[in-house]
Amino acid sequence: MMVVTAIGFFFLTIVTYLAAKAFYKRYPFPFTLPLLISTIIIIIILLLFQVPYDTYHSGGRWLEYLLGPAVVALAYPLYRQLTMLKRNFLAIFISVSAGGVVGIMSGLLFAKWLGIEQDLISSLVPKSVTTPVAMDIALTIGGIPPLAAVLVTVAGIGGVVLAPYVFKRCKIVSEFAKGIGTGSAAHAIGTAKALENSEEEGAASSIAMTLSAIIVSIIGPILVLFF
Repeated sequence: MMVVTAIGFFFLTIVTYLAAKAFYKRYPFPFTLPLLISTIIIIIILLLFQVPYDTYHSGGRWLEYLLGPAVVALAYPLYRQLTMLKRNFLAIFISVSAGGVVGIMSGLLFAKWLGIEQDLISSLVPKSVTTPVAMDIALTIGGIPPLAAVLVTVAGIGGVVLAPYVFKRCKIVSEFAKGIGTGSAAHAIGTAKALENSEEEGAASSIAMTLSAIIVSIIGPILVLFF
């Protein structure tokens, strides 16, 4: 019975995402992103039928196994844009480092202002890096790994939704700059969107995502000590 349930939720996730993707192709707006729409739909279904998350995750977790190969596949656009990345490495390192510090500090200061408990603050620190890394960081600094994963998803979706408006408002037109900003703030979710826009933007976002994970892993635990 559990296997049938798991298979059912596995296909529910895929069908919901494909339907959301078709809707996005017809109405391509930031707030109609497939990941955002499909997530909302699945949440509504689970609430309506009072399905526990663990029951849903019995099938949904199968998709997690594809996360590793998907991340490794990002190496291809990186390879094709290797010359560009080498030429701009210093700019990438400085901008991603700044983005990592801002991402951590903004979360810490906001959490302190709200008076949130320390374990929740620690879970908020790695919100701008990809999920596996964020969960490890949260565990290391006394946070809650599952909560960190949720916050990573929220940050990724929020970053992708808001990015077009921020770029337009700040008059950022460079694909390279857009990719760096998206990868630093919205990790893998942002990188997937950047790859849809162009290979250069996707490659820049991919290296920013990877570098951001390394930088946040180092400076995150240090900054938490001061809070």
